[in-house]
Amino acid sequence: MAIPSIVRLENVRKTYQMGSVTVEALRGVSLEIKVGEYVSIMGPSGCGKSTLLNLLGCLDRPSAGRYFLGEEDVSTMDDDTLSEVRGARLGFVFQSYNLIQQLTVVENIEVPLYYQGRPEHESRAMAVELAKRVGLEKRLDHKPTELSGGQQQRVAIARALVNNPLLILADEPTGNLDSSSGEEILQVFDELSHLGKTLIMVTHDDEIAHRASRAIRFRDGLLESDILLRAPSQTTASDAGPAPSVKK
Repeated sequence: MAIPSIVRLENVRKTYQMGSVTVEALRGVSLEIKVGEYVSIMGPSGCGKSTLLNLLGCLDRPSAGRYFLGEEDVSTMDDDTLSEVRGARLGFVFQSYNLIQQLTVVENIEVPLYYQGRPEHESRAMAVELAKRVGLEKRLDHKPTELSGGQQQRVAIARALVNNPLLILADEPTGNLDSSSGEEILQVFDELSHLGKTLIMVTHDDEIAHRASRAIRFRDGLLESDILLRAPSQTTASDAGPAPSVKK
């Protein structure tokens, strides 16, 4: 049985106008990512990888070409519809965590559910369960300033998973962490991949990139190489549950 695509880009271009200069960040990229793939994206500064991640995350639109998320063409959606897609179908993990400092661990995890209008008791139960699964059951009422970098990134991962997204996008998720904390976070991604979650991670580190099942490299706005490192997990995301358990 063929594995369905979750991402399909067709000759996608993205240009920016910088005064009188036109910058081509992406110059005709065609790419397909299957359900359950763990994809790393690499390339030098200015190669287009961050622009690509913004497009995949529905934070921006292509200047030309089409982007299909699942079966839907999201490249022409208006801002309100794109916002709904981001909230319901995508999970984000950023290098700087992007937690709300005034909220506790469990409240930060709940944020995506708030915008979906979930009942409060249901949102709280889901957030607590995810906090436990990423090893933060003793930190539920702590705020970000009371957590280590690795713990904050675990909160960010739990928040990204709380809406059971189709796609998880990570931008240098270990970039602000020491090697030990970074390894713990990478183990979480390894487990998510094993459970059949679809992951796309931007990284500058070759070693980290090769933990993925597929490594893509960009240069000058073009796809330079696309290497399958191993077959993606055959476990489906619906079977996998919301998140792996992680040792403290």
